[in-house]
Amino acid sequence: MQVLVVGSGGREHAIALKLLESPKVDVVWCYPGNAGMAQAARIPKLAGSDVNTLAEFAATEGIELTIVGPEGYLAEGIVDAFRSRDLCIVGPSQAAAQIESSKVFAKRLMEKYGIPTAAYRVFSEYQEAKAYIEEMGVPIVIKADGLAAGKGVVVAEDVETALEAVRVTLSGQRVGEAGRRIVVEEFMEGQEVSILALCDGKTCVPLMPSQDHKAVGDGDQGPNTGGMGAYSPVPVVDEILQQEICQSILLPTLKAIHKEGIVYTGVLYAGLMLTAAGPIVVEFNCRFGDPETQALLPRLKTDLAEVLLAIAQGRLSSLPPLEWDPRACVCVIAASHGYPGPHETGFPIRGLDVLEKMPDVFVYHGATALRGGEIVTAGGRVLGVSALGDDIQGARDRAYEAMAQVEFENIYYRRDIAWRVLGTEKAN
Repeated sequence: MQVLVVGSGGREHAIALKLLESPKVDVVWCYPGNAGMAQAARIPKLAGSDVNTLAEFAATEGIELTIVGPEGYLAEGIVDAFRSRDLCIVGPSQAAAQIESSKVFAKRLMEKYGIPTAAYRVFSEYQEAKAYIEEMGVPIVIKADGLAAGKGVVVAEDVETALEAVRVTLSGQRVGEAGRRIVVEEFMEGQEVSILALCDGKTCVPLMPSQDHKAVGDGDQGPNTGGMGAYSPVPVVDEILQQEICQSILLPTLKAIHKEGIVYTGVLYAGLMLTAAGPIVVEFNCRFGDPETQALLPRLKTDLAEVLLAIAQGRLSSLPPLEWDPRACVCVIAASHGYPGPHETGFPIRGLDVLEKMPDVFVYHGATALRGGEIVTAGGRVLGVSALGDDIQGARDRAYEAMAQVEFENIYYRRDIAWRVLGTEKAN
């Protein structure tokens, strides 16, 4: 069959390569794609990038399955556009995608149905938010309501930082219109983990846990990014805790959405804080995570195409349990220096041919482009290197050994991915 992967990042590259492993898949199309995807898949030339143009392409080309990576397309209603043409697609409807596209929608849903989340207030005026922050004290968290590519959250350690975050977010300076309304939320202590679950409207199948590294700097210092690395499994999330998360958060959330008259299909991604009081929702996303996907798919042994088809066709319950490689996987993101702020692009990338010969190493292009036959940098998160190992330490060593072969001007990557679990292991 022919499959379309919508998106242009490392997550979509990982999905495309995994789909190509399936005997069910003959051709993978990627749009808009990147230089890495172009080496393995087909990149169509389209007159536009809107959801209706993509739906028309899928119908004309005879695409039998579409998977959507970026939240922006989901928030714009790409699933609704495809389904109106009876096209097979994996993802939530525009209404269901509000779980990510509006922090306010998600918080109010959780509050209404008793799903554990941090205390919060919603503001659109600076003075009201200022009074609340001065009353509550710090640390405190400021979140843009709308989609902000992972850059709409500020964890403020002092009042001055909090008020500046409120000012630049509400004014539109930080993330544009997405920040015209904000959520001010209590700060939670603990470790963050990502639990992604597959949903077909009736059945919920959680994937293995993973942990993202959102801050740009080592030790989780500096501003938030779209993600600088990830690893899986997460030792602190054992089978008992996974069951608790499913019973207290995932299933109640899906039931809550259903009670609101919305059927949720696709991937429900729960970003959780493991606190002394138990797991609490930090945020929900409505799609595969990036870079969590790059740490999960190398471990998945089940045919991804079969799983995605089962989601789209509402028959997840008919599948056997997912099969996983017992080894660990660590993904390290190579970024352009300056990211998530201003950064230069267009630099040639060297060493990719060496990585192709390294066993159990996977290279996923994020922001790359072809220029004069050369692969060059084309954005902030340039590429990810994932590696499998017998344990997290082994996978991490392998990933950094591979990353050391990659060269481009102004390359930057964190040197401490998986530091929390490895620090814990060393302490023991």
